[in-house]
Amino acid sequence: MISIKIYKQGKDLLIGACDEKLIGKKFVEGKFQIDVSKEFYDGHRISADVLKKYLEDATIANLVGKETIKYAIDFGFIDPDSVIKVKGIPHAQMVRMM
Repeated sequence: MISIKIYKQGKDLLIGACDEKLIGKKFVEGKFQIDVSKEFYDGHRISADVLKKYLEDATIANLVGKETIKYAIDFGFIDPDSVIKVKGIPHAQMVRMM
C-alpha cells in the first residue's frame, strides 16, 4: 500500500508519497539521508491508480520506496535515471513548471 499526504498552498499541490512500510524510518548513507517521517508522509492509504491521479495534478512530489517509485516511473512521471538510492531505498522528486 502507498501512503500519501497532500499539501495545498495557493495553486500548488505538493504530495509526499511512500511505501507504507517505510513510514517512521530513516536511511543514511554517506552524505545522503532520507527521513520518511510520519509528519510528512503518513496520510491516506491509496492504490496505484489513485497515486496516478495525484501525480497528474501535483506541482511537486516527493516519492520514496520501491513500489511508489515503480508506479511513478511506469506512469511516466519519473525518469528512472533521476532516482537515487539511499541504503537501497529509492527516492525521487518531481517538479512541474507551470
